[in-house]
Amino acid sequence: MDTSQDILSPLRSAPGGVYRDDCVTVIRGPAPPGREIAHTSHFTVHAGEPLAITHQLSVDDLDEDLTGLLRTELFEPGWVRGPELFERLFTGIVLTCADDPLAAWEAFYRNTIRQESTPGARPGGAIEEFRPVHDHAVELVLGDSVHELGSCFGFLALRLAAQGLDVTASDLSVGTMQLLGAVAPRLGARVATVVADAGHVPAADRSVDTVLAVHLLEHIDTEHGRRVLDEAVRLADRRVIVGVPYEDVADETFGHVRTIGPADLAELGAQTGLCFEVHEHHGGWLVIDR
Repeated sequence: MDTSQDILSPLRSAPGGVYRDDCVTVIRGPAPPGREIAHTSHFTVHAGEPLAITHQLSVDDLDEDLTGLLRTELFEPGWVRGPELFERLFTGIVLTCADDPLAAWEAFYRNTIRQESTPGARPGGAIEEFRPVHDHAVELVLGDSVHELGSCFGFLALRLAAQGLDVTASDLSVGTMQLLGAVAPRLGARVATVVADAGHVPAADRSVDTVLAVHLLEHIDTEHGRRVLDEAVRLADRRVIVGVPYEDVADETFGHVRTIGPADLAELGAQTGLCFEVHEHHGGWLVIDR
């Protein structure tokens, strides 16, 4: 994800299982009596300012499928709206599950990686949804060095690093890059992290074999997207891989600002003047080769 501002501090502590910022309060523990406006399988929403959520999840429950729980139980019913609140609640829930923030995030990463390596173990969740996307991206990579633009948590970057590739991950979020940089060594992975807008990366021309922009363009407007593709082509010595979800309506919960279809991908490819092809596999793919 490539966002316009860094709103999170993912390594801050949440003493006593309580996370607070200027927009949300997240508490791990029994829901206090009164002021309850919604109760779901995993969360209780409380009235007042700021928004307050209670939960009883543990470190064993932390993985990327938390995305689906928040979406189906809080955002789709309309109890909460907006990508900023989504990110704040997600962060708050993770941090309230352990006294040590890095231990909480390490559990989140390890649990997600374990689930992603076990196809069919938990059908219908975010991990199961993204597994074929990441599988396909890995299949398309050429060469020994990769730069993933807008990497967010960096699960794809970590997977490529585990296969022995020289991997760089970049994202506009300072906090996300700090988190990935701190967790990767604990997972035995070597991933270089760079804080950068995907449209302006401080790296040399043709500095890596493959550049990835997977589920990034739907988060940014058309003009920015063109700059990102130009930058990806500049950085790549052999191949650029772009992956997008095919949506009828942009999903605002995840910060999507536009839909992108096969014709849009083909137009982007043609504008590069290079050889390209567009195909579909759990979404749309644009592959550009020098």
